[in-house]
Amino acid sequence: MNHAFVAALAEAGHTAESLAGHLGVHPKTVARWANPGHIPQSRHRATVASILGQHPDALWPDASHRREPVWFRPWVDIERDAVALRAFQLAWVPGLLQTEAYARATFIGQPLTPDEVANLVAARMDRQAILTRERGPLFVAVVDEQILRRPAAGDRQLMAAQLSHLVAWAELPNVQLHVVPRDTSTYPGLDGPFTLAELPDGTRVGHVDSQARAQIIEQASEIATLERRWERIRGEALPRGRSLDLLREAAAAWT
Repeated sequence: MNHAFVAALAEAGHTAESLAGHLGVHPKTVARWANPGHIPQSRHRATVASILGQHPDALWPDASHRREPVWFRPWVDIERDAVALRAFQLAWVPGLLQTEAYARATFIGQPLTPDEVANLVAARMDRQAILTRERGPLFVAVVDEQILRRPAAGDRQLMAAQLSHLVAWAELPNVQLHVVPRDTSTYPGLDGPFTLAELPDGTRVGHVDSQARAQIIEQASEIATLERRWERIRGEALPRGRSLDLLREAAAAWT
């Protein structure tokens, strides 16, 4: 329990319902902020602290010690609050399903210091906790088969461990993994990766990455476009059972 937040809420004469009304969010979202590890999205944090007459660091001290890049934090906040996540990846294993060694390999060739890489990898590993927490989100991931066949860092042992790790994740009840076979002809996924998050109040938010920048998508028409693309991509992927069989076969091929 986040006792500082609960006490500040009571001292300010607010309830989850009244504070939610000020912010335009669902009361369940506010109630969730009283639980350890649940931090308001950055766009709400300062407003909440101001309403409660507190400094944000007093209510959520962990927020000032975060290791992910500043530009990525708004999405991590959304990801943490989501009840469902749908992700498509064309070239990499989704970050929420990566091993530490594989995560480190994704930064090879980038102009980063060893300390910067260590912080980025640690932040990525920390994010994965949402999948194993109580009442964690449903995570449905679709990946292109080329991800399973390309050797990250040219390391067969690393790939064998990563794919075995994927199999273990895919066997969790709240994780579904689907593979688009490599002999699939052109399909919308070739335009690049994206993730869709569903929040407790039913709001849907997207995250789209590119070589130049990543952006959060909130406009209804753009979300609708991503959801249509998701359905078409998901339609090209193998069912869950056959995807698991392919994963196991690919993992064995790297040993």
